[in-house]
Amino acid sequence: MEFHFLGTGSGVPSTSRNVSGLVVRFLQKKSTQWLFDCGEATQHQILQSPITLTKIDRIFISHLHGDHLFGLPGLLCSRSAQGAKTTLTIYGPIGVKEYVETSLKISQSYLSYDLHFVDIQEGEVYSDESITIECLSLDHVMPSFAFKLTESNQPGSLNVEKLKGLGIEPGPIYQKIKQKEQITLADGRIIHGSDFVNEDKKGRVVIIGGDTRPLEKMIDFAKSANLLIHEGTFLSDKKTHADQFGHSTIADIALLAKKAHVGNLILTHISSRYAGEEKALEEEAQLIFSSSMIAYDFMVYKLVNNA
Repeated sequence: MEFHFLGTGSGVPSTSRNVSGLVVRFLQKKSTQWLFDCGEATQHQILQSPITLTKIDRIFISHLHGDHLFGLPGLLCSRSAQGAKTTLTIYGPIGVKEYVETSLKISQSYLSYDLHFVDIQEGEVYSDESITIECLSLDHVMPSFAFKLTESNQPGSLNVEKLKGLGIEPGPIYQKIKQKEQITLADGRIIHGSDFVNEDKKGRVVIIGGDTRPLEKMIDFAKSANLLIHEGTFLSDKKTHADQFGHSTIADIALLAKKAHVGNLILTHISSRYAGEEKALEEEAQLIFSSSMIAYDFMVYKLVNNA
């Protein structure tokens, strides 16, 4: 998985940070691309990235504030102008369908592909053979959600050295062994494929959070996740301000990440008041949770496979 941070600011864009937009690129799924939030000018950010607009087939909106939503109608129209034909599914709180359809109707915009809408709530909102997405309701000033991406476990690898040690050389038989079949060899020996397949590789878990005050139930939701992507709008000296407007401080979320035992924490949705102060932001986070980093626009984070 690759995470392309298109916008890492909060509220309004600045010269260094656009408003919220994140693309997850699944390298093992024919470079399938999913967009999480779509603030104003997200499509402009995509023009400066490796992301292909027509390959985005699912969009997840955490909540309906403009800095997470206002870029959506324009992006949909540009996807159409580029000749997209495949259905696009938009997941979001109640109201996202009305917003999109009203915007397209009033502007007399017509798309070359079908739109499908899914109103999200807590629980599972999507699943296929390779990944499941669940939602958690957050504590913002309006309905807001976090998304949990859980990959399916992958079959274990063949213990090739063990096979060769028994004189079983590579060939079509290896595929049968990997499928854990019972096989009779040419010399009459019987082997069980399960004896030569390593344990399944545990699927990776990623949390992508929308705007929220720090939330205790996020600790369980993110427990042992490989990666937590979460807003950290303010430094801790703005705690009262953060609470008032439904946001978290960097220290809040670093502590949450530590309690949840996540692998890595990426903080985003940074207030424009901290332009040029990224080092101070990162230092506050790392004092509490060392595996923390501050996202920046066009940052690409590659999540490696589990061992």
